[in-house]
Amino acid sequence: MDGFKIKQPLADRLRPTSFDQIAGQEKLVGKNGIIRKLVENGRIPNMIFYGPPGTGKTTVANIIAGMSDMQLFKLNATSASVSDIKDVIASADGILGGGGTLLYLDEIQSFNKKQQQSLLEFTENGKITLIASTTENPYHYVYNALLSRSSVFEFTSVTADDCVPTLKRAVAMLNDDFGVNKTVSDEVLRAIAATAGGDVRMSIGVVENAFYISGDEITEDAVKSLLPSVVGHFDRDGDMHYDLLSCLQKSIRGSDPDAAVFYLAKILASGDIISASRRIMVIANEDIGCAYPLASVIAYCAAETAKAVGMPEAVLPLANAVCILATAPKSNSAYMAYHAAEADISKGLGNSIPTHLHSPLFEGYKYPHDYPNHYVRQDYLPSDLIGKRYYEFGDNKTEQLAKQYYDMIRKAAK
Repeated sequence: MDGFKIKQPLADRLRPTSFDQIAGQEKLVGKNGIIRKLVENGRIPNMIFYGPPGTGKTTVANIIAGMSDMQLFKLNATSASVSDIKDVIASADGILGGGGTLLYLDEIQSFNKKQQQSLLEFTENGKITLIASTTENPYHYVYNALLSRSSVFEFTSVTADDCVPTLKRAVAMLNDDFGVNKTVSDEVLRAIAATAGGDVRMSIGVVENAFYISGDEITEDAVKSLLPSVVGHFDRDGDMHYDLLSCLQKSIRGSDPDAAVFYLAKILASGDIISASRRIMVIANEDIGCAYPLASVIAYCAAETAKAVGMPEAVLPLANAVCILATAPKSNSAYMAYHAAEADISKGLGNSIPTHLHSPLFEGYKYPHDYPNHYVRQDYLPSDLIGKRYYEFGDNKTEQLAKQYYDMIRKAAK
């Protein structure tokens, strides 16, 4: 088997050429996906694609260009400059016919404000249609004026099940390349996809390496030999990984830092920074909440730091966050308040919003800052819910202090 004859990366050879071939992203490019509907109806706005690596952002841009007959230019903001953008515009001016110019700008967060501002003129006058991609939150890293002129679409990590058809195509292509007939079970392919944390490109790379070192069948053992850090976490059913995330949350909720850091270590042994980070941010808001408001800030900063530094250093901020959250006071008061309000809304209650809150001149509205303690009695809830209590103060120090203030201003206003 002479692998050196194949020069183009397998992931590039497998890159989808239609929306139907894309793994995952059903809400964006599925049969009723929003991006798909826009393109099929001839509407291609300036867009910002936001999400983890290997989830199809570049592929979708390629497909849009092909479906729209637009000339596609690609730049990476980590190395491009304003002069590169001007070169694209100059080239676009020289293009005869065609359906316009599409500029795909990868890693737009690497452009500073001035560089991002340079795009405004060309997107507004129609010289280019911009598709920018980023792995960072665009509302933090993209210039507001550019953000307001674009539609933001979030790409999510691809599930293991959604990744399996692509990995099957990868094996079939490799078999054709070398005239062999190696097999692999769906269970092993799902486990590979789970290990890659939703990154399709990474999953394909693992499959390709496993193909080269395997006999007639690509086995679990072959994959383990490529990924020694995941030995003991290579779960055939794909459930173990999610069980560990559940164990992590329950341990933090139960204020057990020893168990929490143990399960974090088990999760990170598979290299899955994303799932651990997301779960920690959820825990900070669901299980700690108002008892320690800084918890969500700590969790977010830890998650962003982990993503920025990567493994193995990512264990440091995440371990810090887990120990802080596990030993912090707990409260789910805001979580319960939200679901109680949600339940009333589902019953059809609360449709008559008080006029003084939304009328053009806010007639009858009392401005609290004009009153002692910045508080004045007035109704905020709809008429059929006046007096309804959703939020109940937790028994922790922070919420009890807030309750003391809450009770004081209301008593003083009598």
